Amino acid sequence: MITNIKNIDINYIQYGKGKQNVVLLHGWGQNIEMMNPIGKKLENIATITIIDLPGHGASSEPKEALTIYDYCEVVKELLDKLKIKKPILIGHSFGGRISIVYASKYDTEKVVLLGAPCIRKEKKMSAKTKVLKTLKKVPGLNKLEGFAKKHIGSRDYRAASPIMREILVNTVNEDLTLCAKNIKCPTLLIWGDNDTEAPIEEARELETIIKDAGLVTYEGGSHYTYIEFLNPVCNVIKTFIKE
Repeated sequence: MITNIKNIDINYIQYGKGKQNVVLLHGWGQNIEMMNPIGKKLENIATITIIDLPGHGASSEPKEALTIYDYCEVVKELLDKLKIKKPILIGHSFGGRISIVYASKYDTEKVVLLGAPCIRKEKKMSAKTKVLKTLKKVPGLNKLEGFAKKHIGSRDYRAASPIMREILVNTVNEDLTLCAKNIKCPTLLIWGDNDTEAPIEEARELETIIKDAGLVTYEGGSHYTYIEFLNPVCNVIKTFIKE
């Protein structure tokens, strides 16, 4: 189904049965299909809503560069339109970051974060960043900046359109520690101990920051632990939802 939110065509699907509303938010560069395996496991106990976030799947790209807070507002307006008042948010990676912001601002029943990077600390400047800074400063070389970004940036950055590249820069570096501290609802953290995108150390720190949080880890799990350990992960989520 397609609906227009803030001049963006948003694609979403709904199925399942139950009084509780589970809303699934995918990671960067992904779509509804990546969260559907969880939705199918939960459809007997809840109404499932899965969203293609702006610029992903069948949803249109925004016309201007959004922030993580803008993405939150798109989700909020869509849920208001669907008359979903206190969702159970399940977010993977980028979708988890949106869930953190949402739960810090709006009534939320529960939150499940799947490998969601939250804490951003100052890191030593990488060789890539040094190159880009040099290209900006040297006369005659600044025109190569776009080429350099395209060819030495991250895989997600290289794959994105110009507007989505701006959004990626806007959203991935935002520290959400203060938002996490404002989450009052029960929160379940599910992590793989081999996650290189969101290291397990961040999950342990996040568990101490959120008032009512518990961490479940899977040995050998990557950034996609929820897929690698789908059945046990969904069993844990079901128990959490029913509590």
